[in-house]
Amino acid sequence: MIKDLVTDKKHLFADGANTELRAQLNRSRRAVLVNGDLVNNVRSENLGVSARVYENGVYGFSSTAEYTDDSVREVLKAASENAAFLAKHAGRGKGPHKAMTDTACFTARDIKDLEQRAYIEFAKTVDAYIAGKYPDLMSRTVVAMADSSEKLIAVSNGADVHWLQPRSFMYIMLTAAGPDGQPVELYDVIGGYGAFDANFTDPSLAYERIDRLYDKLRQKVNGVYPEAGEKTVIFGGKLAGMLAHEAVGHTVEADLVIGGSVAGPNLNKRVGTELVNLVDFAHTAFGKPVPLPVYADDEGTEATDAVLIKDGILVGYMNSRETAERFGMKPTGNARAYLFSDEPLIRMRNTAVLPGKSKLEDMIASVDDGYYLIDTNNGQADTTGEFMYGVTFGYEIKNGKLGRALLDTTISGVAFEMLKTVDMISDSMTWVSSGMCGKKQPMTVSMGGPEIKCKVNIGGR
Repeated sequence: MIKDLVTDKKHLFADGANTELRAQLNRSRRAVLVNGDLVNNVRSENLGVSARVYENGVYGFSSTAEYTDDSVREVLKAASENAAFLAKHAGRGKGPHKAMTDTACFTARDIKDLEQRAYIEFAKTVDAYIAGKYPDLMSRTVVAMADSSEKLIAVSNGADVHWLQPRSFMYIMLTAAGPDGQPVELYDVIGGYGAFDANFTDPSLAYERIDRLYDKLRQKVNGVYPEAGEKTVIFGGKLAGMLAHEAVGHTVEADLVIGGSVAGPNLNKRVGTELVNLVDFAHTAFGKPVPLPVYADDEGTEATDAVLIKDGILVGYMNSRETAERFGMKPTGNARAYLFSDEPLIRMRNTAVLPGKSKLEDMIASVDDGYYLIDTNNGQADTTGEFMYGVTFGYEIKNGKLGRALLDTTISGVAFEMLKTVDMISDSMTWVSSGMCGKKQPMTVSMGGPEIKCKVNIGGR
């Protein structure tokens, strides 16, 4: 746990300015086996302190990798001086941010920091199972990893925060030879929120997932390319989550709205059918904890849900304190920084399309000629809402029934147009939390959704 050297420094905060003082420790552990050989074995830690001061509409920032009582005082002094200088020469005639609740938010619980050999041995056991049961594979990769971010934050106006967000995962990547001898790949990710020893108590618990992955890979080996063009498709929950994050979520981050995103002129307008609802959840969804709970952000704003699309209407943005005041909205705790040396940016947390009322089997039965798209390995979008995703697994749908598996393809479209074609949404929910968002600085995020029936452009061979 981080030693508290920040909360007793509030008497040093500049009068009449908003001050954030943050100590932060990031840890990463990773072991990678390729065909049984250890090819990557990494342990890293990043500890430091930063201060940010808001005065007259501008921010002063300072950070250092030294975490001592003296260094905390020094970064606080430097940030205050930077803010005063900028306020004098580039000030915007603005006062401090509006007052926020000052309820402390202490949610950190210490976790056991396993020795590196624990990750290596666990990966070796899983790899041995794959090698023994599936010797026909061209290659196999097993990754055992964990990361965590611990933050201790004291603010002049808002909630003091101490929280720890641990994640741990296993990546299983299998490659088989296709009919023409070319490699066909598929992967799965197991794990989620929590420390490695909590999520992975026994290697054998992963074997059923590995068996299912191998079965899907064999289906894919004998798969076909889709027919190119605009098609009726059903997005699986993973692709729905990718849509929520990449194609819609980034357009409604208020800093990107200010920069000219398509969400600006579409506020309070229809961007989807009435079935479409999208929320960036803080820490709880549908009565359960979300994959990456956030209780307060790095500005000391207590985290609440950000409702973005309601019944097909774009109703809100994700904000920092500054942008919330600009747009006349309530800040919901979306300002986060990845490392101690980063300034907080508006970031997504747990962004998801809300479930509907349809059953997946009824959705499939309603499609005469289309595709059920299940797995993805990447995606990108821009602030116009245009997107392109890779699809790594799915099925044909012919006459209301699933057909052959699909080989790798891509889909593309414009989010606020594609959402207007949605006519069925399932009552299930799938979350994905293993990735990182790359907006200027990395950030842990989760995304999710139900199955969504819509029209989209799909690539062929």
